[in-house]
Amino acid sequence: MTFKRTGLILYVKKYEECITFYNEIIELDILFKDTELTCFDLYGTYLMVEKEDRREYLQLKENFDKNFSCIRINVENVKAMADNLIRKNIKVDYQEHSWGTVAKFFDPEGNMLAYKDEESFMSQIEKYIIRSE
Repeated sequence: MTFKRTGLILYVKKYEECITFYNEIIELDILFKDTELTCFDLYGTYLMVEKEDRREYLQLKENFDKNFSCIRINVENVKAMADNLIRKNIKVDYQEHSWGTVAKFFDPEGNMLAYKDEESFMSQIEKYIIRSE
């Protein structure tokens, strides 16, 4: 089996606000757009933001008080990216750890995103490869 492309779909209620966020705040290029969905280039994969208005999908049956996913984008300079978000009035949780630096933030729908430093990510991969050999 050969995979042709991978992507992520976000179903949102605040469609126009999310489109503005991903295009103007995160600065993702739009691949295509219509009134119900917009597809962004997410650095080698795609992010589809789709309007969700079906009532049965908008009502959760259980009490969820945590978002269990995060869209992570690896960057060269997390601090600069975080500062850029702050200038755009986005609340950012900037964290430096022994395993790397991240800046977590939310889109208008409450989906979590994070910038992560590419250097420490590549270091983690290299350490794993060496241990696996």
